[in-house]
Amino acid sequence: MAELDVYSTIGVRGPVEELVPQFEKASGHTLRMTWGTAPMLVKRIEGGDTADVVILSRAGIDGLRQLGRIALGSDVALASSGVALAVKAGAPTPDISTPEALTRTLLAVRAISYSEPAAGGASGVYFAKLLERLGIAEAMQPKTKYPPAGGFAARLLLTGEADLAVQQKPELMCVPGTEIIGFLPGELNMVTVFAAAITAGSAKVEASKALIAMLQSPQSAAVFRAKGLDPS
Repeated sequence: MAELDVYSTIGVRGPVEELVPQFEKASGHTLRMTWGTAPMLVKRIEGGDTADVVILSRAGIDGLRQLGRIALGSDVALASSGVALAVKAGAPTPDISTPEALTRTLLAVRAISYSEPAAGGASGVYFAKLLERLGIAEAMQPKTKYPPAGGFAARLLLTGEADLAVQQKPELMCVPGTEIIGFLPGELNMVTVFAAAITAGSAKVEASKALIAMLQSPQSAAVFRAKGLDPS
């Protein structure tokens, strides 16, 4: 039996954490998980870290492929997710139904949390650019609170540091005691595709193939869906 090193984006942490023990029990293999944003994990692999399987954004997988770090033909799409907003459970639900309503809500909120763009998370990078596009980046700067690198923005709702959190929907759903109020409205939303692949040079190819096959199974698709993602 093999021990697999798996690098996974926190964008799919909810479903993958539920599926890990199921895979370990069924296969006899063990998984050693490393979590982070996709750019953080890509940077670690570029710097010499090794893993057997990577579960990243499509952009992260494609970047590693260009560097020759992905086994040819091994990558598969797993699921996708949009960028959503959340409040603490029981708090008033602000209006984010249109770009104009979203702008008003953002300007009125006391404090907001989203992934620090410098950490490279797709939702944080995109949302920072969206604030510029809406013309309110400067006004939002003093209201912005960032979670720790690779962490969940919604946790700041529970501490009272923020009243509104913005992140991939499954990341928000990982934090109990919060409530999803919806996706960014209309054309403002961004959908991220998540994929898995075997790294070039992995000595545990068969076990890695078994893990990816399980992640693609109908049973896993149901878990992805329940955790806020749309299975591929």
